[in-house]
Amino acid sequence: MTFAVIETGGKQYEVSVGTTLLVEKLPGELKKGDEVTFDRVLLVDDGTGTKIGAPYVDGAKVAATFVAAGRHQKIDVIQYKQKSRYFKKRGHRQPYSKVTITKLP
Repeated sequence: MTFAVIETGGKQYEVSVGTTLLVEKLPGELKKGDEVTFDRVLLVDDGTGTKIGAPYVDGAKVAATFVAAGRHQKIDVIQYKQKSRYFKKRGHRQPYSKVTITKLP
């Protein structure tokens, strides 16, 4: 089984061909079917050998196809101080990009 570990949006993901991910919003205007390249590859394993980067593997790139953009479910952010009548409630929806991995290095 071939897989790689990539870094995007401050998080690390273990990916293989066909994997669909929800990653932090990618910069730029992307349309469905656009090609996305992740060049921050931390580890590549092809089943027989493993390449570990320091911090990234040289020349390794993971190709993906942009599927959709969206926003996660709403979370409530509450600030409260007792005995002082201070209460604030706000909501937040984090944007994401949905991508499908098409090619590994």
